[in-house]
Amino acid sequence: MSEALSEAIVQVVYHSDAIERLRYIDGKSDWVDLRSAEEVQLKAGELRYISLGVSVRLPEGYELWIAPRSSTFKTYGILMPNSPGIVDESYSSDEDILRMPALALRDTVIHVNDRICQCRLMAHQPALRFEQVESLGHQERGGFGSTGRQ
Repeated sequence: MSEALSEAIVQVVYHSDAIERLRYIDGKSDWVDLRSAEEVQLKAGELRYISLGVSVRLPEGYELWIAPRSSTFKTYGILMPNSPGIVDESYSSDEDILRMPALALRDTVIHVNDRICQCRLMAHQPALRFEQVESLGHQERGGFGSTGRQ
């Protein structure tokens, strides 16, 4: 976490006393764990929107990015099909409860307070202008998905 960045305030309504309060991931990251606010049993192939038990009001000019934790698939056998999920500042009423869409690839159980995804606050990107050109002037790298192959 950079000391040079100013503090942004995210207002939070908790809909469950059973989940831990939002905080940085064990002080090691600027991501924040999100937890299941409900007991969920999923069968392989089932899709469910799992309540994360919080509603938020974001500062103007920001959006919340939600992504699975690195251990989510291994631990629970679920994928977040629209990963990352983007929450903009208009999704800000008490009834706008954050949820994680979870697609189960195996039968699984998720317990209340299990850490299933994570989030971070991101500033909106600046306005973009697209300029058509005849050439980008760089050498071809080997095609999409070619990085990291030997």
